[in-house]
Amino acid sequence: MGQKTSPTGFRTGITLGWQSTWFAPKANYGDFLVEDQKIRQYVDRKFNRSMPKGAVAKTEIIRTRNEVKVTLHSARPGVVIGPRGGEVDKLREELEHVTGRAINVNVIEIKEPDLNATLVGEAIAEQLSKRASFRRTMKQFCEAAMNAGAKGVKIICSGRLAGSEMARKETQKLGSIPLHTLDANVDYAVATSKTTYGTIGVKVWIYKGKFGEEVSPAQYRRRRRPPRRVGPTARGPASAQPPASQASRTSTQPDAAAAPAESGSAPSVDGRTS
Repeated sequence: MGQKTSPTGFRTGITLGWQSTWFAPKANYGDFLVEDQKIRQYVDRKFNRSMPKGAVAKTEIIRTRNEVKVTLHSARPGVVIGPRGGEVDKLREELEHVTGRAINVNVIEIKEPDLNATLVGEAIAEQLSKRASFRRTMKQFCEAAMNAGAKGVKIICSGRLAGSEMARKETQKLGSIPLHTLDANVDYAVATSKTTYGTIGVKVWIYKGKFGEEVSPAQYRRRRRPPRRVGPTARGPASAQPPASQASRTSTQPDAAAAPAESGSAPSVDGRTS
């Protein structure tokens, strides 16, 4: 109890699925494992380490008897797919050359990048490499994740922060992070920022709620939207009563209508008009 472990590996096979799905005999297991690692490293180097960045957060691999299915989860699917699918075809050919097997590539869009720990960690690492203030950067991404619908965020940066001589660790936390609850959907990622004075490590935990009970970003934003201001004509029962100025005008209208009758010639007692 109390020992720290990766939330992803802690839940894999229980509440999270495997990122590599295949079966192999003992003789081929090592070869398949090395191929998976080569595919993930190639995709990361192509879309996350060079411009234009495709923001690929996860690479899922499913092996069948005839081909290898590679699924890319990206926040920028347009960059990964390319014009008329040219980038996907090029990637498929390159992966086939690397592995020597038939490759099938699919791309899935990440709807909310602020709730993905991998993308948040890479964004923080990129900001730190540009000499941004680490405290301000950590606070901004924490607040962005909470506004996107997260129930808890924790970010840890460790290393020579701000170029100091002594390395240290800084933590920023908002909300709750239930690490021991297997029903909790906690996304975790590690990123590295390479600066001129050394490398800075970034760890990100994002708690999205229990599995099956996560609040969708659209519902969360609709709930947090400030109430609309209501005009004087739509305030309910009070709208039936006119304002005081209008009431005074309506009350004087019968007198005005009666005035011409009084000013006109009124009939006398014998029926003649005076």
